[in-house]
Amino acid sequence: MTNAWNDFNDARQNASLIPKGTIAKVRLTIRPGGFDDPSQGWTSGYAKRGTTGAVYLDAEYTVLEGPFARRKVWSMIGLYSPKGPDWANMGRSLVRGILNSARGLSDKDNSPEAQNARRIAGFADLDGIEFVARIDVGTDSNGEEKNDIRSAVTRDHKDYAAVMGHAAAPGYAPAPAHAGAAQATYPPAHAQHPVAPPPQPAPAAGIRPTWAR
Repeated sequence: MTNAWNDFNDARQNASLIPKGTIAKVRLTIRPGGFDDPSQGWTSGYAKRGTTGAVYLDAEYTVLEGPFARRKVWSMIGLYSPKGPDWANMGRSLVRGILNSARGLSDKDNSPEAQNARRIAGFADLDGIEFVARIDVGTDSNGEEKNDIRSAVTRDHKDYAAVMGHAAAPGYAPAPAHAGAAQATYPPAHAQHPVAPPPQPAPAAGIRPTWAR
């Protein structure tokens, strides 16, 4: 039975959103923001600095397979907030999950090989990385719903093998994408308690979580 043409009560809102909880293989692209602070390990122009002083990676995720293939999700990976360490800690946790997912690691694996695989030489090692993401639904600065990615799915999850494919083979842990990654950490140890970056011209406005505004 079709819906009444003049009754819109059952019409779906935000039909363009990918449903919350969807698990999909994605590729991360970092949209350069032009902000560098070598003392924090933020180089090559990948980071962005907002008008409040918050620093982040402007992340674009492209769904690679499945019913939402080619759809994009835009989000932020926190590096620093003048309001405290929470945003940076969330960013670090997300990147750990991304590396675990991309390199076929269990989050519980603390072997030397796994620890080495969780190190990167710089943000270039994250640009173009493919992993399994759990797609969430959040709100933008205007209170409108938008898709977001806050966590990665690792080999511990029952659906990881089916979504990631060949990367689910036991012991799969490809070498870091760029030479020298084994000698670097993300971010450097001293960046765990960052100092506010010097004032910079504000980049183009983006959608910031409430804790970053």
